[in-house]
Amino acid sequence: MNEKITLVPAVVVEGKYDKICIHTYFDCTVIVTDGFRIYKRPAQLELIRHYARTVGVVILTDADAAGFQIRGYLKGAITEGKLYHVYIPGIHGKEKRKAKPSAEGTLGVEGMDRETLMAAFARAGLFDMDAAPRQGTPITPALLYEYDLTGYANCSMRRKALLEALHLPCHLSVNGLCEVLSTMTTAEAFGDFLAAHLPREEGT
Repeated sequence: MNEKITLVPAVVVEGKYDKICIHTYFDCTVIVTDGFRIYKRPAQLELIRHYARTVGVVILTDADAAGFQIRGYLKGAITEGKLYHVYIPGIHGKEKRKAKPSAEGTLGVEGMDRETLMAAFARAGLFDMDAAPRQGTPITPALLYEYDLTGYANCSMRRKALLEALHLPCHLSVNGLCEVLSTMTTAEAFGDFLAAHLPREEGT
């Protein structure tokens, strides 16, 4: 049996079953938003802000529209401290405990297996927190434009192909994609990174 991984930042999830899933694989503090109820729970939001200011906070919501709405709300509400975004892929399926799939037919955090969760946390740099900061220029929307990932006729298809290759959710915005890519590569190395992850016929 795999040992739990200790995480210093607190992890924010949507529901209690998400919390159970995270505690299966990680030794960490987990805070539950209870979905959209976080909008009307100032004390809970202040607790999340406290953790952001002290040890940092990981935002881990589902890959559907509701999850991204909650993520966006928390991102705007947390103005101090450290905030890490972990994105799970949009995998179609249904959790065993549910009678029917979610509205978008994708698995939530509770439905992720260990390998998928570990990969998601690794992409966000959560396992390299003691390492030296990545040297190089962060990824920007302007750089994505240079590589035909925005502003062109086929840009949405190219972005979709890249998101799928990186196991990232389809709802991820351009700015969100830049944030994730900046944890994985640099502007200087982006051409080679893109060539390695997009099909040859779609590469630049």
